[in-house]
Amino acid sequence: MNIILIGPPGAGKGTQTDNIIKNFNMYKVSTGDLLREEIKKKTDLGEEIKSIIDEGLLVPDNIVKDLIVKILSNKKFHNQLIFDGYPRNLNQAKNLSLLFKKYNQTLTYVLSLRADLEIIIKRILGRQICANCGKIFNHFFKPATNMNHSCDKKFLRKRSDDNEKTIVNRFDTYKKETLPILDYYRKQNLLHEINGMGKINEIYEEIRGIISPLEA
Repeated sequence: MNIILIGPPGAGKGTQTDNIIKNFNMYKVSTGDLLREEIKKKTDLGEEIKSIIDEGLLVPDNIVKDLIVKILSNKKFHNQLIFDGYPRNLNQAKNLSLLFKKYNQTLTYVLSLRADLEIIIKRILGRQICANCGKIFNHFFKPATNMNHSCDKKFLRKRSDDNEKTIVNRFDTYKKETLPILDYYRKQNLLHEINGMGKINEIYEEIRGIISPLEA
C-alpha cells in the first residue's frame, strides 16, 4: 500500500510516520528531509530552498517533483511508500496521481491530521531534533530522556524555521494551498480525517485501525 499523511506544520506528521514505519514495512518519503539535505550541502539550490523555507513559503513544484520521481521510479519501494507532508497543493496532488499511474503504483489511503494554531505553535516551539540520530522530541510533550534517547543532549537542535512568525506564515500557507486537496481526495474516497490534537499514542491507534485491516 501507499499512504499520504497530510496536516499543518506541527500536527505530528513526522512522529506518526515514524510510528507507522516501525509497525509496517514501508519507506518514508519526506520532502522536508530531502530539501533540508540539499540545504546541508550548501549548494546554490540549497541556499535558494533555505530562503524560501525560512519565509514559511512552499518550495516550487518543479524542484519537489524531481525528488519524488527518483523515489517512485525505484522498484525497491514499489507500493511501500508513506508520504510525509506531500503533496502540499492541488497541482502537486494531480501530478502525483499521474506519477502513481506512470510507475504502476496505487494510492491506498490519505490521512489528514487536524490541529489548531495554538497547539501547533506550542508543538513547534518545543520541537528538538537530534543532529546525531535524527530522532524528534518536544520540550513540552515528549522530552528527550535517558530512557528514550541514547545520544548526548548536546546534539539536540531547533530548526532555523521554528519561530512563531514563520509558524503563523506556514499555517496560513497550509490553509490556502493545502486544504483544497482534501476535497480532491475525498471525491476519490481515499480521505480519512483524524483528530491530531490528542496524545501521540491515541492518534496512532486511530491510524492503525484504519490501515491494519489491509495488512491482515
